[in-house]
Amino acid sequence: MAKDKKQPRPKAQTPKGFQDYFGADVTARSEMLSQIAAVYHRYGFDALETSAVETVEALGKFLPDVDRPNEGVFAWEEDKDWLALRYDLTAPLARVYAQFRNDLPTPYRRYAMGPVWRNEKPGPGRFRQFYQCDADTVGAPSVAADAEICAMLSDTLEAVGIPRGDYVIRVNNRKVLNGVLEVAGLSGDDKEAERGIVLRAIDKLDRLGPEGVRALLGEGRKDESGDFTKGAALNDAQADVVMGFMDAKRDTGAQTVTRLSELVAGSVIGSDGVAELQTIAGLLDAQGYGPDRIIIDPSVVRGLGYYTGPVYEAELTFEVTDEKGRPRNFGSVAGGGRYDDLVKRFTGQAVPATGVSIGVDRLLAALRAKGRIDQTAVGPVVVTVMDRDRMVDYQSMVADLRNAGIRAEVYLGNPKNFGNQLKYADKRASPVAIIAGGDEFDAGIVQIKDLVLGAEIAKNATLEEWKDRPSQYEVPRDQMVAKVRDILDSQD
Repeated sequence: MAKDKKQPRPKAQTPKGFQDYFGADVTARSEMLSQIAAVYHRYGFDALETSAVETVEALGKFLPDVDRPNEGVFAWEEDKDWLALRYDLTAPLARVYAQFRNDLPTPYRRYAMGPVWRNEKPGPGRFRQFYQCDADTVGAPSVAADAEICAMLSDTLEAVGIPRGDYVIRVNNRKVLNGVLEVAGLSGDDKEAERGIVLRAIDKLDRLGPEGVRALLGEGRKDESGDFTKGAALNDAQADVVMGFMDAKRDTGAQTVTRLSELVAGSVIGSDGVAELQTIAGLLDAQGYGPDRIIIDPSVVRGLGYYTGPVYEAELTFEVTDEKGRPRNFGSVAGGGRYDDLVKRFTGQAVPATGVSIGVDRLLAALRAKGRIDQTAVGPVVVTVMDRDRMVDYQSMVADLRNAGIRAEVYLGNPKNFGNQLKYADKRASPVAIIAGGDEFDAGIVQIKDLVLGAEIAKNATLEEWKDRPSQYEVPRDQMVAKVRDILDSQD
């Protein structure tokens, strides 16, 4: 009788395009989300949590990659319905507003935070799961709502530690671009595919440069890996009009708006877009948000197909080094715009909406690159175990520490080797260890070891400044909490 074939063990590895997040990373992200939420709340936005799963019908045609319908998302069939993990937080908002519109205030101002999933080709810094942090206003037709989002985005970046001079928020209007496309002969339903390629090409200007964008406006472009991206097949005259639009930025916002007016001459929708940009610029200027923070920039288009009016993008302007050690600007960490037609898919009625999405992982990476996030997480105080029969006493110690608001734990591994307990405390980045055996319990005392100071003394053993500073203290049991707090305060 043949033996059953032994099943191979599963590989212990993270799936391609995904990440695992450990203590310090999770803590840093939680702190950042709290800072962002505080700004959003101050602006009058309410929190909303939606399901991670939506129907593909609800997500509609607004997928990240419109060249691959029903791809770009992680989807599966269930009871003859197709479901998918959300690819952003905006499409679920449109569904929620349509579903609960009779119960919600108008305008409805909400913010949402959480992971999203995209079934795209992963690469360096490009993952299939990542965190977003959104704020949107639904039901406000005035571009004052767009100006407010831009001001709030500026305040948010500064609140998390990006000072003025290290970022710029760039604002444009899709109506202006639609006017340019109309002038270039790309209006009409029969040109929808070409318009989509043009929009995505312009959105890649920072990454590909003018030459790369020009190639995508023509027959197409082959990247470094050999992959070919089909272009819009515009003729030279049409491509010249589009490239002229991207080069329309001038020294001041007023000069840029004047140039855009010239480019869209004869287009009603283009002229409307220029007028909206003028209104936004005036509103921001009245609140003190000048060109040191927010500028008009025609190169911003936002690639997703549902934007219908103002669009904006937050770019970090400081330099970092890439994987090959070359200097480059950090780039975009947030973007958004007006999407007045998205809710209409559900209701049949146009509902104005505008909002912004912050790439949390990108923003965290930027703060790390600037050294503005402490990479060294402080672990808990460790109560070591010298006598396993006295576990009740050790648990009483740790309870006292926790009740005083001090993060603490009892060592729950094998207590036989005390050296391993201190190695554990070191691996946990513990600031303090509590030591007590039979003699200490009989005398009513504990030993408190300052692990941070001890490490410094070991590292700098020859320095005179450490000679008279003890790293271990013997104190009465009832003074343990006070002494631990003194040590923690001195370490801070």
